[in-house]
Amino acid sequence: MSMSAWKRAGVVLTAAAVVTGLAGCQDDGDEGAKKPAAAPRPAAPETQTLGEVTKVIQAAYVKTSEAKAAKVRMTMSLTGAGAESGTAQLTGVQGWDPAVMDITMKGSLVGAGDPAGPQQARMIMIDDVMYMDMGAARAAEMDGKRWMKLDMKAAAEASGDKALQKQMTGGLESMNQDPAQQLALLLDSPDLKHVGAEKVNGMETQHYKGTLTFEQMLKANEASKLLPEKDYEALLANVKKSGLKGYDTEVWVNEDGYPARMDIGMTMAAGSMQIRADYSDYGTEAAVQAPPAGDTFDLFAMLKELGQG
Repeated sequence: MSMSAWKRAGVVLTAAAVVTGLAGCQDDGDEGAKKPAAAPRPAAPETQTLGEVTKVIQAAYVKTSEAKAAKVRMTMSLTGAGAESGTAQLTGVQGWDPAVMDITMKGSLVGAGDPAGPQQARMIMIDDVMYMDMGAARAAEMDGKRWMKLDMKAAAEASGDKALQKQMTGGLESMNQDPAQQLALLLDSPDLKHVGAEKVNGMETQHYKGTLTFEQMLKANEASKLLPEKDYEALLANVKKSGLKGYDTEVWVNEDGYPARMDIGMTMAAGSMQIRADYSDYGTEAAVQAPPAGDTFDLFAMLKELGQG
């Protein structure tokens, strides 16, 4: 497979992590999201107190958790990164109990600079396995098999490396992030506040925002807790070198108590990433199915064969 195809696979996988995690960090749920006795609708005063804000976000967490699935429409924009800059639009369905998704991605980030690349890419996640449609041109290189299978958990188990298995499992938990846990994480923001009433996609909403440092996000990330101290410190050093200070997070809660929109902003020395996710149809059925086995090739199995050749 060509380098451009590998690059596109990386872009698509990154997008998958974003759409299932927005910021890609996992909250344990109990500590960051204390369930209130009731789930009130967003209050309507011009400015809510911190206590009122906390109640609204907690209530939205409970409702979103119970919904288990929703339709999502997301826009990603990477600027200031030279040739790597671009945009992508993602639409589809996401479920978080169990964790599944069926997303189609379009935009300049899909092709990753490959003229032969597809104009869009479909991503499916089910049973902790990610499938990526690599396009018809790449299918010709793989005996007609256009779906790349990424089973990180199985690859780790086959290696016999217990530490690797733990890290892979933690990584999958991170990717199984959902909007409910993003709300739980937002409750940890030291400057969480109410911005005001706004209309989003025809809905009346209340707008909230907060900022989380990278360290705060990392503390809530279960996968990061599996890293040896040396690797953890190296990760922190690399992030500081990248110039990433933290994440600007905004959420618009509609009158039904669900997040209608979430925005994430990240600025680094190499560029800025802006992510906007619009959610609808909470409680929809996430009828996700894996591609036919005959149309897939297992990336890790293929790499293993190449290594033995």
